[in-house]
Amino acid sequence: MEISTLATYHCLAFVWYFFVAYSITHIKTEERPSEVFLYGGQWKYLTVLNLVLQAVFYGVSFLADVLRLIKKLRCAKCVISSRDLLFSVLAFPVSTFVCISFWTLYTYNRELVYPKSLDGVIPLWLNHAMHTAVLPFALLELLALPHRYPAKKKALILLGFVAFLYISWVLWIYSVTGEWVYPLFALFSPPGLAAFFAGSLAIIVSFYNFGEFLNRMIWGQSKFSS
Repeated sequence: MEISTLATYHCLAFVWYFFVAYSITHIKTEERPSEVFLYGGQWKYLTVLNLVLQAVFYGVSFLADVLRLIKKLRCAKCVISSRDLLFSVLAFPVSTFVCISFWTLYTYNRELVYPKSLDGVIPLWLNHAMHTAVLPFALLELLALPHRYPAKKKALILLGFVAFLYISWVLWIYSVTGEWVYPLFALFSPPGLAAFFAGSLAIIVSFYNFGEFLNRMIWGQSKFSS
């Protein structure tokens, strides 16, 4: 894909994610169900944090495209490294996890992840923008251009650290409010919850490996030679 086309695509994707993140974080206070938007607001939900992550990723991608267009190759090289690290370790695995885990649990029992009280607050299009469209966007990014994946050890340490931060945030909210971010968590005993978190991390790691596999299958190794 031509750099100018990539720049246009990345710019539009950035604007889209910024718009979606803005929309979900500016729901009128009086319309928010009290049992859902407690301590932490929307910032306790992985879905909303993922929207911010995607906006940052596409913003960095657009910057890399612009730097290449204006021939600032030295700066572009650094930004491209950041872009590839963001996409491979976080943007692709997290968006894939959000989409698949949400709709799996929603199909099983929506009250565990997305209470019916939200239907009157969050429009259907916004629900799909947050939970469905993220996966096609991630797959399109894989098809649009090759990404250099980091060393596996570095990637897993970074992914594990981010997961640890989010789990710590979830546990902190529970310690303050006595309420779980997702009603699903209330079903588990402490050992069961630890096993659930470990299993979720294992799934995200598998999505990282899947992204790396797809990247290699689509683009081969030649794209990444020095």
